Amino acid sequence: MKIALRRAGGIAALLLAAACSKDPDTAAAYPPAGQPSNVKPGFINKVWEVNLSTGVAPGMLYAFLSDGTLVLTSPNSKAAFGAWTYKEGVLRMVEESQEYKVDILSLSHDELRLRSNHPKGSVEIMLMPARVAPLPP
Repeated sequence: MKIALRRAGGIAALLLAAACSKDPDTAAAYPPAGQPSNVKPGFINKVWEVNLSTGVAPGMLYAFLSDGTLVLTSPNSKAAFGAWTYKEGVLRMVEESQEYKVDILSLSHDELRLRSNHPKGSVEIMLMPARVAPLPP
């Protein structure tokens, strides 16, 4: 159990470091509709953890990096990489060569709720800022 927590903490720390190392100005290419181009959506460069979902395992981590890279991982899997865009108010994600539209149901500092419209059906996902395990002494 301690190893899994350390691994999850290490993965979250790695994702946070990767997100923070990106140039924040590149995020301006993905502004929400109706907002100035210098405002970036609040979900970019944060590590989000699945809290509840109709099809994604709780604990799964999502990071929408400002360069359009999507990072997905969990304590039980290696990181997977995809892509995302947010243009004219439309969020699109690409995972395993499948592109699909994603509805942003709500977005706040403490919660991101999405509906992924996959070809096989939609999946709702409630994400919260990822919990980071403390570093070992």
